[in-house]
Amino acid sequence: MSNFQNLKGSNTEVSLKNLKEYLYSIPHTKSVELLCLDNCMRCSVLVDSKEYNSTSAFDDIIDDSIRVYRYDFYTGIQEQSQKVHFNSENVQENVCFSYSVDKKGVGDQVIVEFKERVYDFSTHLSSSTVYSSLQEMAKSKESLTQEVLR
Repeated sequence: MSNFQNLKGSNTEVSLKNLKEYLYSIPHTKSVELLCLDNCMRCSVLVDSKEYNSTSAFDDIIDDSIRVYRYDFYTGIQEQSQKVHFNSENVQENVCFSYSVDKKGVGDQVIVEFKERVYDFSTHLSSSTVYSSLQEMAKSKESLTQEVLR
């Protein structure tokens, strides 16, 4: 994995496991977002909706095989379509992956499947949890829901 120099000046090894914490550590007033375009060949960090840095630090951790899902107890796992992005010339670009964190540290409530691992970003303020499959993640979510309902 690549090392990426963050705004604070320290090297942080960026991975999907620590993506939420990494993005939150970048100084921002509204939100900070990782936006990957062109089949995940080009990623940028957007701070408060303005491009901060185009970087290749995510080349080793993200490619076009990444899949994003939402989980709901009643409907289960559903693949999430990516949002629409318009560049500075107002031309629509294909979004391969995006993930953002707001000023309170709350990230997008998604499940990310990549290279035989599933990353659960659906918890509001805690770190992401890593599972070996979507089924394992769904089973864990169902168990937690059942425990809450008791």
